[in-house]
Amino acid sequence: MKLSVLPATPVRWADLEAIFKARGCSVARGCWCMAYRRSGAGPAVPAGMTRAAANRAELKAMVDAGTPPGLIAYCGDEPVGWVSIAPREEFARLKRSPVMKPVDEQPVWSIVCFVVPAVHRAQGVAHALLRGAVAYARAHGARLVEAYPVDRAGRSRADALWFGAKSMYDRAGFEEVARRKPARPMVRLALR
Repeated sequence: MKLSVLPATPVRWADLEAIFKARGCSVARGCWCMAYRRSGAGPAVPAGMTRAAANRAELKAMVDAGTPPGLIAYCGDEPVGWVSIAPREEFARLKRSPVMKPVDEQPVWSIVCFVVPAVHRAQGVAHALLRGAVAYARAHGARLVEAYPVDRAGRSRADALWFGAKSMYDRAGFEEVARRKPARPMVRLALR
């Protein structure tokens, strides 16, 4: 599969929606990768709107504001995956997380979510998104990229791997810097 990875911009919004609405992405469709961008319950949901619709609207507003909140993978013209990446301070929930709280004061970019529709899994999409995320962070001045993968023996359910599998990060050269819960390490990659 020949993949390209591009920033989520207003002209690509329909592609991002297609990923979140695809089969196998029901968890992502409820969250729209907003859970880690806020701390606590978040703003009240407007009357007549579901939390999922409010999350979608928040993510769309971020995309429309001009700073991409993540990247989209394409196979040709078809959108096949998404990764949420930004400077750590954009993810308010990480500050208070017992598992993902900072290990030091160094500025890092955080990868918090992968969304790959069921039909495109096990084809290297997440690996391509990870490479793209590292390149994007580097191009925007990052010195460290940090992630919070799942590390379990055996196979995990795909819908439980939105953080990515530790083995994927290991192959990409990330190193473990903390492990506050048995199956949830924190990993980093120093960029040169």
